[in-house]
Amino acid sequence: MGNPLDPSPLHRVSRALRPDWSRTPAARRVLAGLLVVLAAVAAWRGDPDADRSEVVVTVRDLAPGVALTAADVRVESRAAPLLPDGALTDVDEVVDATLAGPARQGEVLTDVRLLGPRLARSAAGPDARIVPIPLADAALVDLVRPGDVVDIVAAPADDAVAARTVATDAIVVLVSAAENGIGARAGGRVVLVALPAAGAERVAGAALVEAITLTLH
Repeated sequence: MGNPLDPSPLHRVSRALRPDWSRTPAARRVLAGLLVVLAAVAAWRGDPDADRSEVVVTVRDLAPGVALTAADVRVESRAAPLLPDGALTDVDEVVDATLAGPARQGEVLTDVRLLGPRLARSAAGPDARIVPIPLADAALVDLVRPGDVVDIVAAPADDAVAARTVATDAIVVLVSAAENGIGARAGGRVVLVALPAAGAERVAGAALVEAITLTLH
């Protein structure tokens, strides 16, 4: 049996291949410093799961105007730095709310993706209101999209010459689907627009008694 103090052939080879400078005290100090730095970086990064948040996402492609149900959404954990502002975290905030635009499967829902005060404020200012408008021209409903800027024109049903602009720079936030059956004109479809409060009141009043149309910017 060989002397247990004699280095093994593998150990002798590894020592022969190791550079001389690596066996110096200075090299050992450099190596120790690198290990300390690596440990500090690992501690600074922390647990990657700690920088995540639970948010509400869609489970399928959804059309605008849909009243969301619990089957349309779920909660998922996403990287917090990548989340949009206003990301919703509670399914109860979403269920029964109306989607203001189309959404793809897996999309993070935010406060401005749903009809409500926050959407109105983001579109038209702090005192904004959302007004439903049944348009006199059904074909026009298919031409407007959420985000369009429009002026609203009203005229007595029997006197188109008396047409007048009742509001400008309204923001379209939703075009209802045909199957909703809302309104008596334009095949039962309406356009929802966001306006400052004063303009919204004028438009709502005109829509009760006059034919309404839009001009697009």
